[in-house]
Amino acid sequence: MTPESLTALIDATWPARAIDVTDGWTIRTGAGGGSRVSCASRITQDAKIEDAEAAMRTVNQTPLFMVRHGEDMLDRDLQDRGYHIKDPVTFYTCPTSSLATQRPPAATCFEVWPPLATQVEIWAAGGIDAARLAIMDRAVGPKTTVLGRLHDTPAGTAFAAIHDGTAMLHAIETAAAFRRQGIGRHMIRALAFWAQVRGADTVTLLVTKANVGANALYTSMGFSAVGGYQYRIHPEAT
Repeated sequence: MTPESLTALIDATWPARAIDVTDGWTIRTGAGGGSRVSCASRITQDAKIEDAEAAMRTVNQTPLFMVRHGEDMLDRDLQDRGYHIKDPVTFYTCPTSSLATQRPPAATCFEVWPPLATQVEIWAAGGIDAARLAIMDRAVGPKTTVLGRLHDTPAGTAFAAIHDGTAMLHAIETAAAFRRQGIGRHMIRALAFWAQVRGADTVTLLVTKANVGANALYTSMGFSAVGGYQYRIHPEAT
C-alpha cells in the first residue's frame, strides 16, 4: 500500500470534521479528535511547510505533520525546523481469510450500531471521548462496532469501517479488568467475519510502536507490518 492509499484509507474510515486540500497539502480539522484527524500530509513534493503551518493556524491547530514511510526529506526538513517526533505508528495488514477462520465463542462478541452506553463507558475509561465517537458517526460506507463480553460482563469494544475493499479497525479497547484474557483477539476475529461478508479482502489497523502488548497481539494473529508514519509536532507544543 502506498503512502497515499494509506492516507485515503484513514481519511475514509476515521474522518476529520473537515478536510481542505490546499497548496499541495491535505489539512485536517480534528475538532478535538486527536492527531490522526488534526494533521497535515503532503500531496506534492514542492509543497511548502510554511503554507501548511499557516493553514493549520487558521483553524486554530498547532502545526502537526503526518510523515509517512518513505517521506525522509520531509522528515529532515521538519527536524531542522525544530519539530519533535510524536507517536510513531505501525500499519498492520492481514488477509481477511486468515482471520475469519474460527468464530469467537458464543455470547462473546456482538455487532452493534450505533454503540451502546456500555461501550461508550469502556471507551471513555480508555481515553476515547465524545470527539472520537463523533468521528465514528462521520464515517460513511459499511461500518460497525463490536461489543466483547466475558463472564456475562461487557469487557471490550472496537470500531471498524470499510473503504475500497479494505476494513480498518479503530479504537480497540479492553476494559482494565479483562485484559490478557483474549477478548481483543475475539473482537478482531468477529470483525474479520463482518468484513468478509461485506467483501473486504484485507483487515488493517494502526498501533503506536510504544504499545508493546498490542503489537505482540497483532503479530501473533498473523498481521504484517507494512509501513506506517510518525508525527512531527511544532516545538511550541512541547
